[in-house]
Amino acid sequence: MVTAELAVAIPAVVLVLALCLVAVGAAVDQIRCVDAARLAVRAAARGDTVAHVRALAAEAAPAGATVAVSARAGTVRVSVRARTRSWAGLPTWQVVAGAESPVEDAASAVAAAPDQGGRA
Repeated sequence: MVTAELAVAIPAVVLVLALCLVAVGAAVDQIRCVDAARLAVRAAARGDTVAHVRALAAEAAPAGATVAVSARAGTVRVSVRARTRSWAGLPTWQVVAGAESPVEDAASAVAAAPDQGGRA
C-alpha cells in the first residue's frame, strides 16, 4: 500500500519543486528587469546617448531582453521586457519593468532622438 502512495507522491513533489524553481527564476528575472530599467533611466536623464542607455540596460537585463527608450515633455521612460527561462518544458512568463524620470536641464541627447525599442 505504501509503495503505490509513494509512486504517486514523489512525482507530484518533484513537479511542485520544479514549479517553485521556475517561479524563483521568474522573480530573479523581474528584479533584473527593474534594475536594468532604473539604471538606464538614470543614464538617459543625465543625457547619455540612446545607444549607451540601451547598452547599459542590456548589460543588466536578462538575456534576450527588449529595451525601449522614449522621451516626451521633459521626461524619459525606459521599458525592459524579457521572457523567463524554461526548464523541462514548464511554462515561461513575460516580465516587464519600466522607469520614468525627469530629464536634467543639460540632458538633451535622449530627448532629441528617442528610440522606440529594440532587442538588447
